[in-house]
Formats: sequence, structure tokens, C-alpha cells
Amino acid sequence: MADPARRQEHLLVVDDDARIRQMLARYFEDEGYRVTTVDGGKAMRETMARTPVDLVMLDLMLGGENGLDLARELRAESDVPIIMLTGRDDVVDRIVGLEVGADDYIAKPFHLREVLARAKSILRRKAPAATAEDAGAKTIRFDGWQLDLDRRRLLRPDGADVSLTTGEFDILAVMARHPGRVFSRDMLMELTRGRSLDAFDRTIDAQIARLRRKIETDPAQPSLVKSVRGVGYVFTGKAG
Repeated sequence: MADPARRQEHLLVVDDDARIRQMLARYFEDEGYRVTTVDGGKAMRETMARTPVDLVMLDLMLGGENGLDLARELRAESDVPIIMLTGRDDVVDRIVGLEVGADDYIAKPFHLREVLARAKSILRRKAPAATAEDAGAKTIRFDGWQLDLDRRRLLRPDGADVSLTTGEFDILAVMARHPGRVFSRDMLMELTRGRSLDAFDRTIDAQIARLRRKIETDPAQPSLVKSVRGVGYVFTGKAG
């Protein structure tokens, strides 16, 4: 049941299957969300230009423009969370979608309650925990960088703002809180997503790769987020 005190978050469903669009719209509207449904890239762009969107559910197997290209386009212009809707056997598309910036994926056919749970999790993590006036914001500083945990912002040493997706921010926040600790992929998935890795799941690897491109001087030779062969990843940034 919808919470009347919660701001009505706006979801955009991009799918060329009218039945799926209608099913998702009815379900999420009953849960108190505002939902816009479109059947392709042109209408998606028009909606994004016209009104703020809190989360995009994007089918990767669209009949017109490729869903992967649309995900790449969205990520280049915005940090809006993206949930990919994929065919169960589209392992390659799933991996590429995560690599270009999607926050999560759901295989078709899906259960509506699972879609709702994933959407709520992403929106909850995306929301800032404090207002700009809150002087008590928690900040982690490393190698000149500043990670503001409450306002969910990352600032470069020169003060420039770095745009991170929900998943990228969550991974960096978890690891930066515990420098020197080795995290397995399963641990990072549990701590940032609240679920275990699926077979063929490359979510964590894809997000680490994107994160490195944004914070490392040389992503091929990372100095902040390093790989530990056969185990996972470790954050080696120095405080200050």
C-alpha cells in the first residue's frame, strides 16, 4: 500500500511490449508511484527532457533502437538509476548493460514483487540522507578526494563533482569505510544490494571497472581499488 507521506517518485518504463508496459504501470501506480510508459528511444528522450525521472526500467531487446545504446546514452547524460529488463539467456547483453552503467537487471519473465523490491532498494540508496543545510554530514577523505556519505557526492582533489551511479557510490562507500580490508564479490553484493550473486553475475566487476575509470589516474593500473586474485577487491586509498 502506498505511503501518503512519501514523495511520489517518477518511474519511466521503456519497453516495446504493450502488455509489459501496462502490467508494470498498473502495479507501480497501485504502490503509489507515478509511472510513464514509452515504447522506444524517441519517446524516452522526450519524457526525460520534459520532466524529472527517478528511475528508468529499460528493455534491452527493443524492436527499434538497441536498449544497450539507450542505456549508454542515458548514462552519458545522467546518473538516473537504470534497471535493465532482459531475456533470461541474454548473459552477454546483461554484462554489457552493467558495463555501460545500468544499476541492476531483472530477467524476464519476472515477478512484480521482485521488481518492486529492486526498485525500492535503488531509490532508497539513491536518496540523500541529509539536507544541504546539515552541517553534520559524514565525509571520508582519501588522497585528496572527498566522499560525502550523507549527500552522496564525490569530489575530486580539485573540487570538481564526480557523477556516480547508485551502485558505484555504494561500492566505494563500503570499501572506503574499511581501507585495507579485502571484500569478496559476494560480500560487496550483499552489502550494497542485499542479495547474493547469481551464476554469470558480473555486476560487481562491471561497477568496479566503471568506478576505476572515474577515480583512477590509470584504470589499467589502479592505485585506489585493487584486485586481489581469486578473492575480490581492496581499497588502498590513504586517509586525508
